[in-house]
Amino acid sequence: MVAEEKTRVDFNAPASLVERADTVADILDVSRTQLLIDALREEIADIAADEKFQQRLRQAFYDGRIEYDVVESILGTEEAMRMHLLQQSLDRDPPEPRLDRAIASTETFYQGGVPEWIPNGDTESDDMESRS
Repeated sequence: MVAEEKTRVDFNAPASLVERADTVADILDVSRTQLLIDALREEIADIAADEKFQQRLRQAFYDGRIEYDVVESILGTEEAMRMHLLQQSLDRDPPEPRLDRAIASTETFYQGGVPEWIPNGDTESDDMESRS
């Protein structure tokens, strides 16, 4: 795993919320910082899965308000690449999809292992029945 660059963040929160967070962190035996990082990651993942948010993100990308890397970090390589190709094709006359960057490795593209397809009921008896 590659170590990410860290940024210090200071913010004001209601004291009762901080007290609850401290209690939860103590019970889980983690730091308050780790609890907040985990909660923020989960919240961003939930928001990123929301279709309305994805529409707003796409619009921001197509309007040039956010870069490819930001889209990739939120939606993943596959969706970011799809959006990039669409944007490139819309900017051409006539529109034609073309990839101007290196193609991601399978591991990077799928953000982990590639799923293996195994047909349902793939047994000799099923094969025999389907041939009859």
